[in-house]
Amino acid sequence: MVVGSAVETLSSEQAWELLSTRQLGRIATSVGDQPEIFPINFYAADGKIVFRSAAGAKLAEIAVNNRLAFEADETDDDGGWSVIAKGHARILVSVRDIEAADQLPLRSWVPTLKYDYVEITVDEISARRFTFGPEPDRYGNQ
Repeated sequence: MVVGSAVETLSSEQAWELLSTRQLGRIATSVGDQPEIFPINFYAADGKIVFRSAAGAKLAEIAVNNRLAFEADETDDDGGWSVIAKGHARILVSVRDIEAADQLPLRSWVPTLKYDYVEITVDEISARRFTFGPEPDRYGNQ
């Protein structure tokens, strides 16, 4: 990080470490030039992000176009961070994959039945840390 910089680019290892501290993120899908964003609770490790879903728009869109983006972040009064991942999603269908996913610390936050697991294989991940503060004067006047 450059001294005095408000934005720090983090390594992919740091990105995965940050994701391991969170459970809520968002996926962005796109089908027929219609982008959609969905909140998800997730588990991230070993180059993959796993989430559960009920039947509906998320699964239908992933079946049509499995390429998606994922984002998770955190902020407080002083700053925050953001991780963005891009990859390919697949709906888990084999008994072995589903049994393995059942062992993850991944539980639905709301009292709904979510029988389907989706695994995102991450092709690209980036992260930034932000330090909040006043906006600099646009014209250099103090």
